[in-house]
Amino acid sequence: MELVVRDPALEPIVEKVLRGERLSWEDGLVLMRTPDILTLGQLADVVNRRKNGLYVYFIENLHLYHTNICEARCAFCAFRRDPGEEGAFTYTPEELVAYARARITPTTREFHMTGGHNPYVPFSYYVDVIRALKENFPHVTIKAYTAAEIVFFARISGRTVEEVLGELREAGLDTLPGGGAEILSERYRRIMSPDKASVDEWLHVHRMAHRMGMKTHATMLYGSIETLEERLEHMRLIRELQDETGGFLAFIPLAVQPYRKDAPLTKRTSAYDDLRMIAVSRLFVDNVPHIKAYWINIGFQLAQLALTFGASDLHGTLVEERISHSAGALTEAAITREELVWLIRGAGRIPVERDTFYNPIVVYEGEESRPRGRR
Repeated sequence: MELVVRDPALEPIVEKVLRGERLSWEDGLVLMRTPDILTLGQLADVVNRRKNGLYVYFIENLHLYHTNICEARCAFCAFRRDPGEEGAFTYTPEELVAYARARITPTTREFHMTGGHNPYVPFSYYVDVIRALKENFPHVTIKAYTAAEIVFFARISGRTVEEVLGELREAGLDTLPGGGAEILSERYRRIMSPDKASVDEWLHVHRMAHRMGMKTHATMLYGSIETLEERLEHMRLIRELQDETGGFLAFIPLAVQPYRKDAPLTKRTSAYDDLRMIAVSRLFVDNVPHIKAYWINIGFQLAQLALTFGASDLHGTLVEERISHSAGALTEAAITREELVWLIRGAGRIPVERDTFYNPIVVYEGEESRPRGRR
């Protein structure tokens, strides 16, 4: 493959990528700083095609929120509430089941659930929520509770992380989302999320989950006070844990959202930065199968473009996404299957409807769709 490389600093990296070699820390810094965004995108596309061909994945899922009452006060969060504050809620397991029942479709395959660190209910509440959902919707995969929430549960219950994970799995928990990672830097966390899990604690939860046979996800919330070096260190830590366990399914770069929808452009990440982070993630986090373009944060059209910058997943259909939108996201709160298929085809890729674990359900080839694998 021939590339027109405009930044000479990229030339040795191009050779490494074409030979299939792992990139070094120094290579990663070059990728973070290069002005040659087009070559960066082409390189990421090379790596993605090796892993996933032209397939781009999505899932029909439903976001659920059990509580927004939270003891933590993260600087980037507009979702949390104090008890008694306007808009505060804690749904009972029965109310959450009713909420899901009113919105679920016959082809919903995943519940994606995160919420606040609510110390006013016992750990048994969080277990009961999972059990109620699994008993009422046994065919739906439950992706719930970030690593930061797991650490919180361990603290309020006096249990170990392993015991918490074991009890939740027994109740019906299938996988963990990638949230709570923010930026895996203690300097960042002291400033932005001092009340949540430390870097080591976040990594420990996922390490233990992987050892217990769970597959999980990893995110990175970029665009605030972190340095480029801290972004790269975050990726290095994910890459190292994946070398150790092989348990991550996807890496999801998330653009931080401002507090208000009318926030000026200068308070948002740029399209240039968003595409760079997708591409660098694909090139540097070389052992995680999928890089997700999270349309909730970067919008439909930029997410579509990200499919040529290394992304192989567009997340899901969602219903009533709240966390990013409460913090000023300008995107819609849901998308249909037909619209996702249209976006993927428009990028010259093959849409694949999947389950949580990337088993294909329907492959949309040409104008037809055909079932693939388990239904």
